[in-house]
Amino acid sequence: MEQPAYKRILLKLSGEALMGEADYGIAPEVINRIAAEIRQVRELGVEVALVVGGGNIFRGAGLAAEGMDRVTGDHMGMLATVINALALQDALEHQGVYARVMSAIKINEVCEDYIRRRAVRHLEKGRVVILAAGTGNPFFTTDSAASLRAIEVDADIMLKATKVDGVYSADPVKDPNAQRYQRLTYDEVLERKLGVMDATAIVLCRDQNMPIMVFDMTRRNSLLEAVCGKDIGTIVERGEP
Repeated sequence: MEQPAYKRILLKLSGEALMGEADYGIAPEVINRIAAEIRQVRELGVEVALVVGGGNIFRGAGLAAEGMDRVTGDHMGMLATVINALALQDALEHQGVYARVMSAIKINEVCEDYIRRRAVRHLEKGRVVILAAGTGNPFFTTDSAASLRAIEVDADIMLKATKVDGVYSADPVKDPNAQRYQRLTYDEVLERKLGVMDATAIVLCRDQNMPIMVFDMTRRNSLLEAVCGKDIGTIVERGEP
């Protein structure tokens, strides 16, 4: 039996991660695999909170660039994250995992409102908490929401699931000489503009000393390995004093 390195995690999933090879929407085989990997982590006794994006359905910033009101676009993007959250809840329940969707905007007919103490209580009871609708405010990304929620629920680490196995000095697809970093400080990420997450998210984590691990979620069992502390990605944390 693997031994987890963390008691409570927050997993940040992009909406695009749910598309698989498709151009839009949710790929059933992908969401079912993700749910199965979360079940593996729960079976180790790790408490799991989850923030999901909505880019597979709608991107508010994209339409804002084409002339749509940014606030309207961001509200539409928040609703897209609720759709993804409900799909993840269903996939987890099919795996026998208890899950709750909590939304930063009121949508009581389909999920609970986000209340910090209630979210923590769900985690303590062994339920996966899926946090939808970002922060509930326009102009803030779901990366910023993930940083905020990780801090609020007192997670041990925020795991950012991507399609690459860490943070590189350049785009590894375009530059074969790109260097993968094993460890970085928050300030190095900001100064080098490495694009791990947006600056607001990084600063939030830095100020509250919330470590971040960037890893490749497309590889099977990578979430389990990350939770067990294996060296599979890039850690962003505070540097030596």
